[in-house]
Amino acid sequence: MDSENKIVIYQTEDNQTQVDVRLDDETVWLSLNHLVELFDRDKSVISRHIRNIYQEGELRRNSTVAKFATVQNEGGRAIERNIEFYNLDVIISVGYRVKSKRGTQFRIWANKILREYLVQGYSLNANLLKSQKEKISQLTEAINLFKSASNPEIQNTNEIDSFLRLLQSYSEALNLLDDYDYKRFSQIESMSGKLNKINYAEVKKIINKMKEEMGNSDLFGREKDESLKSSIEAIYQTFDGIDLYPTFFEKAANLLYFIVKNHSFVDGNKRIAAAVFLYFLNKNNYFEKHKLNNDLLTTLTLLIAISKPQDKDLLVNIVSVILQRNI
Repeated sequence: MDSENKIVIYQTEDNQTQVDVRLDDETVWLSLNHLVELFDRDKSVISRHIRNIYQEGELRRNSTVAKFATVQNEGGRAIERNIEFYNLDVIISVGYRVKSKRGTQFRIWANKILREYLVQGYSLNANLLKSQKEKISQLTEAINLFKSASNPEIQNTNEIDSFLRLLQSYSEALNLLDDYDYKRFSQIESMSGKLNKINYAEVKKIINKMKEEMGNSDLFGREKDESLKSSIEAIYQTFDGIDLYPTFFEKAANLLYFIVKNHSFVDGNKRIAAAVFLYFLNKNNYFEKHKLNNDLLTTLTLLIAISKPQDKDLLVNIVSVILQRNI
């Protein structure tokens, strides 16, 4: 394991225990001795729980254990040894098994620290970035196929050309992600000021207005289920009091993705998704300092529509970067 990692100190709420916590590979790590201190249990008890976690198949050892070079005092001498550390998944599981309130407190603290750690730009998983670049290559090949094969989502050559132009934006977006990785800009930016939320009732008014402009079609904007409401509510989700999508740009990108992919309407899914996306941007004064090309919006919406579920994070990241950098 790479020795370059960040150490932060966790102090229990009762102020009785302090533990050095490692931040690396987008998670937190504690050694066996740290777990003993954190949960105030015998080492044999903690060891047994860890052993059972793996024997029962709850977690996989190879993805939750790492060795870090650690200096220990042995016989008055400072000795460096590679010590096994366990990630947050193991820490949480042990906390449940020992029924420790400290486990819940630590989980809340760890999620807050990790969010700060990621947003401040200390880490962007290099393997994830490599994977995203590979997916870009795959998407390029797929879009090139549109020139020779029909696709119900792509209606004419102008839309194909828009897709190809968007690939140039992808290249710049990935360069920006590289900048983020190497700390050439400090963090994913956030819009200043208070977030102006949108709600289901507002969105229904927009759809009704669009329906009038479309000649009051019976099918346009007719909801098939409750997924529109869930799409809107999803961007405001929290876990342990922390936003799952902390920045305005992430919320906007996920809103577009959710509405497109949930297929909430009998007719007009993509058109409505783009309109609600623009409404959310406008309500938060996005267009005072930013711009968004119409062709680019059409292309992004279409690309989301034909994308595979496993490409969600990739597409949301690209939309977020395009929004904040005026690509």
